[in-house]
Amino acid sequence: MHYVIKRDGRKQMMLFDKITHRIESLSYGLNREYVDPIEITKVVVQGIFDGITTSQLDEYAANIASTLSVEHPDYMTLAGRIAVSNLQKETSKKFSEVIEVLYNNVSYGEKKPLVSEELYHVVMKNAKRLDDSIIHKRDFDFTYFGFRTLERAYLLRSGGRIVERPQFMFMRVALGIHMEDIDAAIETYNLMSERWFTHATPTLFNAGTPTPQLSSCFLLTMADDSIDGIYTTLKRCAMISKCAGGIGLNIHNIRAKGAKIAGNPGRSTGIVPMLKNFEYTAKYVDQGGRRPGAFAIYLEPWHADIFDFCDLRLNVGPEERRCRDLFTALWVPDLFMKRIKADGMWSLMSPDECPGLSDCWGDEFEALYEKYEEEKRYRRQVRARDIWQAVIKSQCETGLPYMVYKDHCNRKSNQQNLGTIKCSNLCTEIVEYSSPDEVAVCNLASIALNRFVVRDEKLNPGDPYFDFKKLHAVTKVVARNLNKVIDINYYPIPEAKKSNFRHRPIGIGVQGLADAFMLMKLPFTSEEARKLNIKIFETIYHAALEASCELAEQYGTYETYQGSPMSKGQLQPDLWNATPSDLWDWEELRAKVAQHGCRNSLLVAPMPTASTAQILGNNEAFEPYTSNMYTRRVTKGDFQVVNPHLVRDLIAIGRWNKEMMYDIMRDNGSVQNLDIPEDLKEVYRTVWEIKQLDLLQMAADRGPYIDQSQSLNVFMASPNYPKCTTLHFKAWELGLKTGLYYLRSKPSVNPIKFTVPKAKQLNAAKDSAPKEESEAVETFVKSPKKAIKLEVAGKENKMPDARTVLGLKDQNVQEEEEGCLMCSS
Repeated sequence: MHYVIKRDGRKQMMLFDKITHRIESLSYGLNREYVDPIEITKVVVQGIFDGITTSQLDEYAANIASTLSVEHPDYMTLAGRIAVSNLQKETSKKFSEVIEVLYNNVSYGEKKPLVSEELYHVVMKNAKRLDDSIIHKRDFDFTYFGFRTLERAYLLRSGGRIVERPQFMFMRVALGIHMEDIDAAIETYNLMSERWFTHATPTLFNAGTPTPQLSSCFLLTMADDSIDGIYTTLKRCAMISKCAGGIGLNIHNIRAKGAKIAGNPGRSTGIVPMLKNFEYTAKYVDQGGRRPGAFAIYLEPWHADIFDFCDLRLNVGPEERRCRDLFTALWVPDLFMKRIKADGMWSLMSPDECPGLSDCWGDEFEALYEKYEEEKRYRRQVRARDIWQAVIKSQCETGLPYMVYKDHCNRKSNQQNLGTIKCSNLCTEIVEYSSPDEVAVCNLASIALNRFVVRDEKLNPGDPYFDFKKLHAVTKVVARNLNKVIDINYYPIPEAKKSNFRHRPIGIGVQGLADAFMLMKLPFTSEEARKLNIKIFETIYHAALEASCELAEQYGTYETYQGSPMSKGQLQPDLWNATPSDLWDWEELRAKVAQHGCRNSLLVAPMPTASTAQILGNNEAFEPYTSNMYTRRVTKGDFQVVNPHLVRDLIAIGRWNKEMMYDIMRDNGSVQNLDIPEDLKEVYRTVWEIKQLDLLQMAADRGPYIDQSQSLNVFMASPNYPKCTTLHFKAWELGLKTGLYYLRSKPSVNPIKFTVPKAKQLNAAKDSAPKEESEAVETFVKSPKKAIKLEVAGKENKMPDARTVLGLKDQNVQEEEEGCLMCSS
C-alpha cells in the first residue's frame, strides 16, 4: 500500500475510493457511457509511487484522462477539470488577495511588483465587489490543452509558482483596460470568461502589469537607406521585440547589390547581409522571454535583389545567403501580375537609381515604372515568369513568401489619404500606413463564433440558429475595449505611440468559424455556409463601425479622419463595389458616420488566433479543420485528439466505437471512406478535401466587410507550379488584399498512423502499404458499457507511470550516460 503526502505535509495511506470519488465529483455532465472514473483510478493507482504528493497525483490523473480524449472528447474536459481543481487547491480563492501577492512580489530581495500600482489601488478600493464577481466554476469549462496553454505562459507567477487562476487573469485583463470603470470591467470579464471573445496574447500577458504593452503588431518602414537609418530601424525592431511585438518591415528603399555608396569607393553588398543583422536580432531579442522574436520582411518584386530574397528561406545553399529565421513576404503590384500573365519582360531596379516606386501605387506606379523602363534605368530585364518560378519554388519548399497585393491594399484602405501603404504585418492581416517617423500599431481581439450558435426549442424549434443580435452586441464591446487599449497601452518606441494616437486603428478577428458550421451541420463551402460567412462579417463590421461612430460622437474623430474615404461617405463595401444585405440598417449608420465621423481608422482584421483558439478550445480563425484526428504535443507528451463535433454526431447515430476510431486514424483523420451518412461526410471534410478556390471565394465574399486584411492560408497536399499559379491568380483577380499567408502542404509521414495497433494495420485491406509498429498508448472501447480499459504494470507498460509523466527520477536508480545516438539501443 502506497502513501501520499497531502498539501499540508501530512502523510496518508493511498485510498482507492478517495481518488475515485475525486474524479467522480468532476465528471458531472459528462457522457458516462464512455467516461469511467473507476477505470482511471485503477491506472493511477498502478502508476504511482510512495511519497507522491496530492498535487502530483492530480497532475498524473489529468494526464491519464487526457490521453483518453481520442475515445471521447469528454475525457479532455475531465482532464482539464482535474488540472484546474489542482490549481484551485494551490491558490487563493480571492482575486484581491492574489493581486496583493502580485503587487508585493519580491525578487532577489527587492520588491518587484507584477501588477501596476494603479491596478492594485483599484482592486483594493473595490475588493469585495470584484471578489464577488468572480465565477470560479467557469475555470472548469477549459479543456486540458486550453488550461495547459494558460498555465504554461499566461497565468502570473510569484515566487516561482502560479498564483493566478484563469478567472483572475480575465479580471486582471478587464481591469487593466477599464481601471476605474468597474461596470465596464465586469462586463468585459463576463464576456471573456464565458468565452464569447478573447483579447490577443500580448494583452492577456501584460494587461494590468507595470509594462502594459498590449499590442500584437508593428509595421515599420526603413528609416533611411543609410547606416544611421538601417541601425535606427534595427534598434526599433529590438525594442518592439523585447516587449513581445511581432514585426512587419518593408525594405523597398534599400539599394541593391552593387549600388554606389556616397562618399565611399565601395559598393553595396545588397539586402542579404543587412537582413542577417535583423535575423540575429530576432533570435537574440525574444518576445519578453515568452516566445521567439518574429520579423516579416516585405519587398516589392521590381527590386534588383529579388532573386536573392526569394532564396532566403530555402533549405539548401550557402548559409551566408540564407535567413531562415526571418519570414519573407512579397508586396505585389498589379503590373507584375499583368506581366506574368502576358509572359512579358520585367525590369529589375535599385531604389537609389529609380526612386519613388515604393511611394506610389496604381496608375501612378505603373506610369513611373514604365518611365524608368523607357529611360533604361533598370539593372537588367528578365522574364516576369522567371521571378514567378523562383517565388513558387520557395513556396513549395518552405511555404513562403507571403503574397500581399499592394494595389488592392491601397485602393481599398481607409488610410489611403495618409500616403502609400508599404507593407503588412507578421501575419498579413494588418494593412496600415507606416513611414520613417511613424510605426504602425494594431491591437487585436478575436470573437468565438461557435458561441453564437443557439439551439432553443421554444423560440426556434428544430435546427440551431446563429444569434446575429448577440454577435453585434459583443462586437461593440470588443471595439470599445480595443479603442481604450490605444490610450492605456505602453509603447516601446515613440514612433509607435505617435502613429496609434493619430490614426487609432483596431483589429477585430474571429475564431471557431468551422466549429460554428459543424454545430449547424453546414458543409464548409455549402451555399448556406457561404451566406452565413457573409452575414457574420457584415455584422462584425457594422457593429464595430457603429461603436466607433458612437465613440466619435463622445470623444471626436481620430486625428487624420478628414480626407479619408470614410469622411467622404465611402465605407469598406463601397471600396469593393459591394451591396450589403438588409440584415442591418446601413443607411442609418451612414447618416451617423456622416454626422459624427469615426474614432478609429480601421476596424476588422481576422488574424490567425493560434494560441487563443487553443485556450478557448476552438478551431483557428476562419479555417476548416485540417484533420478530424491529430496529434497534439505538450510538455507532458504527445496526445491524440479527435474532433469533438464528429464524435458526438457519430454517437448520435450509434456509430462511434473502437473500429470507427481506428478507421479514422488509418485514413489520416478523414471520414470520406467511412460507412457513415453522406451528409456527415460533407460536414466533416478536412481542409485537404475542400477546393481551395472555394476557400478563396469565401475570403472574397467576406472581403467587403474587412477593412484591413485576413491571414489567409492555402492548403495543398502536393503543391506545384501550375496549381500555385492558378490559386495566386484567382486570389488576385478576386481582389483579395492577402493572397497567401502560408502555403501549407502535407507532411510525408502522418503521426496519427503510428497510433493504430499493428494488428489493425496488417488486417486493413484498404491500407496495404507497410505500417510502422504502434508506439502509442492503446485504449479499448467496449460495448454496451463503452468505458476504457488500460494497464500500467507489466512488460508492455501501456500507460507511462507517474514518475515518467511528472518528469521525476528514482533517486535509487543511476542513469546511464548517453552514448552515440546511432549506436544506442
